[in-house]
Amino acid sequence: MTSPSDPATVTRSERIADHLERARAGGAGALDAIVRELNPLLWHVARSQGVSPSDVPDVVQNTWLELVAHLNGIHNPRALTSWLVVTTKREAWRINRKRKTTDPSDELVDVADDAPELSAGLITDERDRALWQAFQLLSQRCRALLRIVAMVDRPDYAVVGEALGMPHGSIGPTRGRCLAKLRALLQTDPLWETS
Repeated sequence: MTSPSDPATVTRSERIADHLERARAGGAGALDAIVRELNPLLWHVARSQGVSPSDVPDVVQNTWLELVAHLNGIHNPRALTSWLVVTTKREAWRINRKRKTTDPSDELVDVADDAPELSAGLITDERDRALWQAFQLLSQRCRALLRIVAMVDRPDYAVVGEALGMPHGSIGPTRGRCLAKLRALLQTDPLWETS
């Protein structure tokens, strides 16, 4: 795939497709570029499928391994983001099924010896609790959107829209409405006001 001469006109899917074509040709750093672009999205997708935080790295790593194994089998390079999202979902489902069949008592739990003093984090804990309680009152769509945009510095709305099935032009306004709802919920919470 040849890149257009004006980088400003290149869409993200075109850029990712170009990285994929370069990776297929053995181009150094091409896979790294794909990982940099899409890793935050895949982490969100894994979490949105109910995978435990400790399993998310495995889900995402297995997704990248699947890409390497099927590098030449992806027929439409512009559909790479969708392919990775679907692969991540399937891997998350596989991990979740596997978790349900194992005994949770088989896992060892590490307890940190250097935990902060109770009083040091009490105020922060209360604010965090109030924030997450308000966050849970938002619609599923708002929660999914805010999780994605919170994970990356400058989210690409085309990729976010593709992942969430939302029109590109509605992401910014929807994000604004979701944040306004969250702000309104927090303003009515006495724990948020006093902390």
